[in-house]
Amino acid sequence: MSDLDIKPLDRLPGVVPIASETFVDTTKNRDSLVPAPSRPPAEDCVHRGVTGGDSPAADFSKERGHPVYAVRLPSNTVSLSIGELDPGSATSNHRHAYESLIYVIAGRGYTITEGRRYDWKAGDAVYVPPWCWHQHFAGDERAQYITATNLPLLQRLGQTVVREEE
Repeated sequence: MSDLDIKPLDRLPGVVPIASETFVDTTKNRDSLVPAPSRPPAEDCVHRGVTGGDSPAADFSKERGHPVYAVRLPSNTVSLSIGELDPGSATSNHRHAYESLIYVIAGRGYTITEGRRYDWKAGDAVYVPPWCWHQHFAGDERAQYITATNLPLLQRLGQTVVREEE
């Protein structure tokens, strides 16, 4: 091999390959070439009337200080919930081990994360990193939002993520 030959990244001394590089290496990831359903579709693949007839998750809603409707679907990696805040109300100040992605469906307000204020309105999205203290506040109209978390993924990896603090 001459000095002009190019070595693959994973063969350079001290260089650790990036996960996405090994993902496309078909010698290491042969099963990705044969897609197969992870499970057959079933009735639990749809949760009808998430905020309609169902009552919000009582204990979780009480802990957060506002209605929270859990979306019950068989995902192994992502959880969803619908949160509602009446005008002028707020969630409890809390933190947790999982990250949250929040999409605002209706209303406006703001979130305080580790002392920093983020104003939001319908159509905006907010990210809350793991273990950051945060609290959501509604403005002068009712706010409704969808929260996605990686709680199920962390639980499947054996992480202790059920601990939450107020």
